[in-house]
Amino acid sequence: MKLKDFPSAVIKENVDYTVKEITNVIKKYGPRESGNDNCFAAEKHLKKELDQFCDETHFEEYPMAPKAFLHFTKTVSAAIIIAVVACLVLCLTNVISMFVAQCIVGGVVGVSLFITVMEFLLYKQFTDVLYKKIPAHNLVATRKPTGEVKRRIVISGHIDSAYEWRQIYYGKGKYNLFGPSMGGAIGGAILSFIVAVICIVAYFVDMGAFGEFMLSYAYYFHILTAIFMVGLFIFVDFKTISPGANDNLTGTYAAVCALRMLDMAGVEFENTEVVAMITDGEESGLRGAKAYAKEHKAEFTSDDVETAVLCCDTLTDLDFLNVYSRDMTFTVHHDQKFSQLVLDAAKEAGYDHAKFSSVYLGSSDAAAFTQEGITATCLAAMDPTPADYYHNRRDNYDRLIPKAIEAGYKVVLASILNFDENGCK
Repeated sequence: MKLKDFPSAVIKENVDYTVKEITNVIKKYGPRESGNDNCFAAEKHLKKELDQFCDETHFEEYPMAPKAFLHFTKTVSAAIIIAVVACLVLCLTNVISMFVAQCIVGGVVGVSLFITVMEFLLYKQFTDVLYKKIPAHNLVATRKPTGEVKRRIVISGHIDSAYEWRQIYYGKGKYNLFGPSMGGAIGGAILSFIVAVICIVAYFVDMGAFGEFMLSYAYYFHILTAIFMVGLFIFVDFKTISPGANDNLTGTYAAVCALRMLDMAGVEFENTEVVAMITDGEESGLRGAKAYAKEHKAEFTSDDVETAVLCCDTLTDLDFLNVYSRDMTFTVHHDQKFSQLVLDAAKEAGYDHAKFSSVYLGSSDAAAFTQEGITATCLAAMDPTPADYYHNRRDNYDRLIPKAIEAGYKVVLASILNFDENGCK
């Protein structure tokens, strides 16, 4: 079967169902912090729905520290502010020399940059050991083929919602403060580290006028960095959680409705298993996807069953419907053949503007699978500037875009149907 032969009434009904269900989930369970009771309750709600048209559903539990991922924004910014201010006071009171101050500030900034790279760039669970862990859950639902399983396609979406990012919420639209704030903090820290190293060298090596200039004015750079760090310190509001209607209940229901639509249309595959996988912890550093990918690596990389994972994340801004073949701030490259299959599916569905794109800052769950050697890619439709609803309280059910949800569903369906026919190898 091709997408053009799939009953359009089924797709339309599932888009309507999704809008109603997302509204219901938000009203009933509220914002869903990674790993909290609301998140698990919402997953239990989904399980009851999936039980009606799946052959098997189950939860997989794993330990997670919800705040470990983004709490570095407060620890590193506070450390840098304290180091800069304290060293300035100690220098002015002649307790320490400027040389010692440069060593301290350079050291603190260097360590802070290392933590930032490990957590925010590479998504390593670097600081998790410092935080209390709680049980979190991934929900897995399977629609089995009529015969032997030779192929498996997993449609995934994360159900947890994000802590509010203040600079996006208070700086509305394309004029949000996210770019200047984060750019200033990261750029300032890099500059301060370089300046501190130059000054330390200049104390031992004659660098001429340049060295004199750096020794005289270096601390002004550190003060500027400390000012930007104030913005980083207040960046994440851990007390306010987004409703997560678009990011990412739309992706969650793309996984649910993929199986629901196949069931409603009476589509049975002979050799392709279709799985809906709902993760928790994406907003806490891909913790759920990482746990699931690690647990199922041998199964999902086996030559016996060709397996591919399509992660859906935010189906809202139709103009930005793209296949994200590069991920985790350019550091992860998804499987080219599977990414092409999904892009071809988008073209087949009538969305000729779709193209390969990259997650410019941050990551999707797909990166966790690719890093484990599992074939994966990401489908999303979100303004990367970023959108004004991104990671804040505006991401509510009144901001859902049915046409964008429909587009995502068509691409997912076409991907499943084409994968069943030819796989991606």
